[in-house]
Amino acid sequence: MTNPTSTPPASGALAGRREWTALGVLMLPLLLVSMDVSVLYFAIPSISADLEPSGTQQLWIFDIYAFVLAGLLMTMGSLGDRIGRRKLLLLGAAAFGTASALAAYANSPETLIAARALLGVGGATLMPSTMAIIRTMFTDPGQRVKAVGLWSGVMTGGVALGSVMSGVLVEYFWWGSVFLVNLPAMALLLVLGPFLLPESRNPEPGRFDLVSVPLSMAAVLPVIYGVKEIPSEGWRTEYVVSVLVGLVFTALFVHRQRTAKSPLISPALFRGRGFAPAVVLNLVSSFGMMGSAFFTTQYLQSVLGKSSMAAALWSLLPTVLVGVAAPVAAQLVHKGVHRAHVVSGGFVIAACGYGLLAFAGTDSLWLVLAGAGVLASGIVTVMSQMMDLALSTVPVGNAGAAASLLETGAELGGALGMAVLGSIGTAVYRHDIPAGVPAAAHETLGGALAAAGQLPGDTGEALAAAAREAFTHGMQAAAVAGAVLLLGAAVLASVSLRKATVREDRALLDAGTGEPLETAAPERANG
Repeated sequence: MTNPTSTPPASGALAGRREWTALGVLMLPLLLVSMDVSVLYFAIPSISADLEPSGTQQLWIFDIYAFVLAGLLMTMGSLGDRIGRRKLLLLGAAAFGTASALAAYANSPETLIAARALLGVGGATLMPSTMAIIRTMFTDPGQRVKAVGLWSGVMTGGVALGSVMSGVLVEYFWWGSVFLVNLPAMALLLVLGPFLLPESRNPEPGRFDLVSVPLSMAAVLPVIYGVKEIPSEGWRTEYVVSVLVGLVFTALFVHRQRTAKSPLISPALFRGRGFAPAVVLNLVSSFGMMGSAFFTTQYLQSVLGKSSMAAALWSLLPTVLVGVAAPVAAQLVHKGVHRAHVVSGGFVIAACGYGLLAFAGTDSLWLVLAGAGVLASGIVTVMSQMMDLALSTVPVGNAGAAASLLETGAELGGALGMAVLGSIGTAVYRHDIPAGVPAAAHETLGGALAAAGQLPGDTGEALAAAAREAFTHGMQAAAVAGAVLLLGAAVLASVSLRKATVREDRALLDAGTGEPLETAAPERANG
């Protein structure tokens, strides 16, 4: 379909009302894709009662969405650059809507697992496509950084909102309603997308490298699986081997990209001096965010004793600061503050959030919420700036591949955050638990509380109190480690981003060749 809106704005032109309206249309499905990460938290008891899945099937119902999403991000980002980002986005919306309906009316665990896998496929097409389309619609640096900031805030807020929405829906409807809410948003995107969203693609993409697809999945999935299991199950041999296998395939994947005539992820992306620091710093920020989430959710439920629904509602409070952080960061950059200072400041703010968590006791609701809010605001400041920097340093033709690499790094960073900081907290917890307690109490706080409930009177209360104290001490130790890491990232950002420049030549960006142009006038990384 050809219409005036299918043409992106001229390079450097200001976006108008149509582009901002299109951004609003993009944000709703993006919100739902992020919510699907946590939407089953309250629905799973009803699903278990209705479908009667085995323990293994229940784990796959939870995890298959995130695994498929992470494994296909690079493939879908590169595919969108070749066939068109809008086309892939609309195909993904159709797949996501179909999978949502299939999941809502699933009559067996196997059907629900398959539907959740298809949801992951749809999510993998939607996430890099939305970011790449933003890069196409907003060519003015000031407007682009605001749009990317909104993208980051919606993604972060969606994960927190998903659990609350599922709790409310399951309270009044059947469990399938948590999936049916996706349908109106996807229908809206399918109707308005062809009119509002510009089509864009790499004009010279080369052949699609099919060999790189299984290599990319074999590189990503074993690593993420291993590091996600380590916090709860410990450093067992199978998880360590899984990570090592993934690293071997990572090396093979990198070799393939360096030697293939038409690689899935072009090494030329890293020739932009800001791209590699953006990917690394975005990974670190995701590490910090998910590392704290591992503790705060358990703290609200198991230490303070709040119900799942109450804990989910309390966890929404820190997201208020998230809605402010990205726009403020964008405004600072627009006013001329160097991006290096803004990003370093974001890491310092996030480290202060971990500092607040380090002082939390076993009855510190407001201190923990404040720490989580300060941490999240600092992290979103960093993420929004790194996404904008990464997109601004690559040719428009490679925007989808660049976005997918950023998001894959974020998935890996989140898994590492939970694994590393979770392992620190678990080690401290096990060290502090008194000797002679039941084995389950020595492993986790949940096991300790369950064991305490089976012990008589004061004995059970003493075990529960000791377990809560040990968990809080573990959270404090992990918070100190997280703060040190983020302060180190602040220094790294200050050094690496001061040297980063954006070499923008409009003809080069439109051509999408990915080749550096030494004669292009350098532009400061803060736009």
